[in-house]
Amino acid sequence: MTREIVRLPTHPGLQGLVAGIVGFRERSAAPLERRQPAGTLLPLIVSFGDPFEIVDVAAGEGVGTYGSFLSGFMPGPVATRSGRSHACVQVYLTPIGVSRLLGVPGREVAGRVVPAADLVPELGPSFEEQLAEAVTWRGRFDLVQSILLARAVGPVDPLASWLWERIAESGGQVRIRDLVAETGWSHRYVTTCFQRTVGLTPKAAAGVVRFERAVADLGRLTVAEIAARHGYADQSHLTRDVVRYAGEPPAALALTRRPTAHTALGRAPG
Repeated sequence: MTREIVRLPTHPGLQGLVAGIVGFRERSAAPLERRQPAGTLLPLIVSFGDPFEIVDVAAGEGVGTYGSFLSGFMPGPVATRSGRSHACVQVYLTPIGVSRLLGVPGREVAGRVVPAADLVPELGPSFEEQLAEAVTWRGRFDLVQSILLARAVGPVDPLASWLWERIAESGGQVRIRDLVAETGWSHRYVTTCFQRTVGLTPKAAAGVVRFERAVADLGRLTVAEIAARHGYADQSHLTRDVVRYAGEPPAALALTRRPTAHTALGRAPG
């Protein structure tokens, strides 16, 4: 098996909307199956190789075969099978970036795998041909970013953006009711605004943030230390969350080292 991963700087105009972009090419003797745990960065996969097969969506929908696609904000793992020759540009969107760049509320794609062309018609088959014909990864990145920059218009809900920033800054440990109290709005209003933009409720989104930060410590700290550091009631609470979001207990996850958006980007969450 051969694998090529290329990381180049993201255009400043996409700051806060795109966490990073990765060029990925892989060749193998047989199709490869992977399971990706839940995470806070949402992959927009723009493919120019063999199609991807989504074989299981534990907490959502979208099983099927895709060329280019978006995986919305997932509260559970997704299992994929790639072909023998796979090549793509992976764009990792922030939850705020989804509504801004794709022009749809986050709640419409949360828990779903959606063909990219259904959201961004410019990313259809003809664009995939352009990527294949491009000589360099820099050229491919520029093609993808030009489309996204043209769509980076219009305001983002300031309430949803502020709430997401506070949740992320706290590592998912902030009390949602305290944030709601700061806004002066009702809990129902705040939850509705946030879920419309981000896709999950504030509590559900905070759960994914906390899980993501916690599992980054697997193999470095004991399970008891991780539970205490990230605000879990005890080891059992942490284990339940890891099974919920990754589909396996902490020890198994530590051994398998499942791919995540952050491992693709080459950096830790947070």
